[in-house]
Amino acid sequence: MGLGLLASRVLRPRANPRNLFLLRSIVTKPELQSPEAAAAAAPEPTPDLPPRNPMGGARVHFPNPEDAIEVFVDGYPVKIPKGMTVLQACEIAGVDIPRFCYHSRLSIAGNCRMCLVEVEKSPKPVASCAMPALPVGESRIIAGMKIKTDTPLAKKAREGVMEFLLMNHPLDCPICDQGGECDLQDQSMAFGSDRGRFTEMKRSVVDKNLGPLVKTVMTRCIQCTRCVRFATEVAGTQDLGMLGRGSGEEIGTYVEKLMTSELSGNVIDICPVGALTSKPFAFKARNWELKGTESIDVSDAVGSNIRIDSRGPEVMRILPRLNEEINEEWISDKTRFSYDGLKRQRLNDPMIRGSDGRFKTVSWRDALAVVAEVIHQVKPEEIVGIAGQLSDAESMMVLKDFLNKMGSNNVTCEGNGPSPVADLRSGYIMNTGISDLEKADAFLLVGTQPRVEAAMVNARIRKTVRANNAKVGYIGQPTEFNYDCQHLGTGPETLVEIAEGRHPFSSTIKNAKNPAIVVGAGLFDRQDKEAIFATVENIATSFNVIRPDWNGFNVLLLNAAQAAALDLGLVPQSTDGIKSAKFVYLMGADDVNLDEIPKDAFVVYQGHHGDKSVYRANVILPASAFSEKEGTYENTEGCSQQTLAAVPTVGDARDDWKIIRALSEVAGAPLPYDTAGGVRSRIRMVAPNLLSLDEREPATFGPSLKPEVKEKVSSTPFKTAVDNFYMTNSITRASKIMAQCSSQLLKK
Repeated sequence: MGLGLLASRVLRPRANPRNLFLLRSIVTKPELQSPEAAAAAAPEPTPDLPPRNPMGGARVHFPNPEDAIEVFVDGYPVKIPKGMTVLQACEIAGVDIPRFCYHSRLSIAGNCRMCLVEVEKSPKPVASCAMPALPVGESRIIAGMKIKTDTPLAKKAREGVMEFLLMNHPLDCPICDQGGECDLQDQSMAFGSDRGRFTEMKRSVVDKNLGPLVKTVMTRCIQCTRCVRFATEVAGTQDLGMLGRGSGEEIGTYVEKLMTSELSGNVIDICPVGALTSKPFAFKARNWELKGTESIDVSDAVGSNIRIDSRGPEVMRILPRLNEEINEEWISDKTRFSYDGLKRQRLNDPMIRGSDGRFKTVSWRDALAVVAEVIHQVKPEEIVGIAGQLSDAESMMVLKDFLNKMGSNNVTCEGNGPSPVADLRSGYIMNTGISDLEKADAFLLVGTQPRVEAAMVNARIRKTVRANNAKVGYIGQPTEFNYDCQHLGTGPETLVEIAEGRHPFSSTIKNAKNPAIVVGAGLFDRQDKEAIFATVENIATSFNVIRPDWNGFNVLLLNAAQAAALDLGLVPQSTDGIKSAKFVYLMGADDVNLDEIPKDAFVVYQGHHGDKSVYRANVILPASAFSEKEGTYENTEGCSQQTLAAVPTVGDARDDWKIIRALSEVAGAPLPYDTAGGVRSRIRMVAPNLLSLDEREPATFGPSLKPEVKEKVSSTPFKTAVDNFYMTNSITRASKIMAQCSSQLLKK
């Protein structure tokens, strides 16, 4: 007899024969037999619940207060407008519901089933993202359904869904770029089980090639279809779709093709797992190693809100920030991926061109002394200053003050044309505002291609066309749009026909409730721009485009510096001053026609990249890029925003305004300020709206104050303002990623 058997006999209690006849009595109660009746009879206790804050600081807007309904989330009463889903009601009640497929800016798919909750009188858990919060009863504030998010049934349902999702998901977390910011990781920890029952072989899926920007590991995909809905609804390209059925289901491109949208990088942000990640950022860093700095994008005139993630002196990636008024939560691929240009072809030290034509590195003192000596040897009218398209308001203000002090008033900003008109602010900003474009029901695009000039404005127009079925007419060179658009013509003659009411599109604008006209800034370089703008303003006043409650006249600028330059009065005294200049100061200006500069002119290039203008420069002064300084930028709708320094400057570079201030000291004409606060005080005297950060300053006066224009429009067709979307400034031209996009994604 083994020891185990002996021990079991000793420890096992012996049965008492007298207890065999004792039966346990079962007592039943009416409330146990009919719980519904008992619940109806018993008065519900009204718990004293503490107030809850909505998730993410959300605020509820009631279009019609009489349509409010009241629902109960875990016993907590919440008032919501009709039409809201159960998931949105839970968020307002401060309860976080897990989800993978649901996204507030995309259509509802309801296919991940992670958001299951229990609803009273429902036989099974319901998907809260697809279930509307329904009223029960009839009263002014209608009593609604009772939702329970924390019951054993809801918890078990979520655990089951999570077990199915993880069934085929690979164990890639240690090598996955999504690690640390993965929704699947977070929700499996919070709502999943501690074990799984699947022991079969996991399935695998072939990776897709979507181009140089988006890396795919499709075995990690959980078929939430967010990327499919984004590509179809927001980006407007039918590139992605669902293939197959059952366990063979996968996301693909139907045929082998690249994702060609200018917004394709946003699928990286909305993908809840590591299936779609950034190809340039692959295996570079973990998110907890990075320092995030809130800043502004300067690659176009939209001023998208971004977060610059850096590690040490290097920018590692750029992500979007939420701003409902400007870019919502999307950014263009140029904004997101051109950051590698910030570390290539940089100017580190001051340099002077020697007699042999080669540059040699010198000290700041020597470089400034040479510039100051030359500027005193030329006549004041022979001095010309040109601000580049990435210049901030502070540097342009200091440049203008310095050249004015030297006796010259030939200061301009590239992109504004040889003779910009800055008299009325309504003539060079978007008077409607980017977010208010959603209220328009007819668009007339004149000489502008928003898809390449301002991708986020184009996304708003597409959103409006989908939501309101707005009509869009376009005058300009043939191009591709990602929404229904009627090509009316290529030149100003079509514009004249519309103004005179002889074109079929005239009735469309006339009958529209809120018509919007968008004029491209490429027109600034035309000789007949005054006549074109007069024709557009004639259409605006005749067809009710400008009213006290609506201003649909818009100018879509191309560059980040244009609006602030016109506000600050960077208008040259002479239209062709550069052709007779003897001293040219280029502050980051790389798109200047260098052939117009006289051969004997002395050229100073102040900038951060060795781009086109460096080859003509006599002196190079290294400046800091937008990611390395604090600067004010005004976007195309007249909203001032500020960049912040995310990384230290490169080499011996300095901020633009500090270089010019030091130069004024050496030249014997010191400017009356030497701090950033002093420069902004000076800006307050010239354009105080530039200091109202994050506020859109509308124009005070309309085009009715303009004098009558006698000039006639020419028959020259409108030109394309942006030839290559991926290469528009010195940073993007230095970017290796943008070069790959340019070679692979642009249609030849």
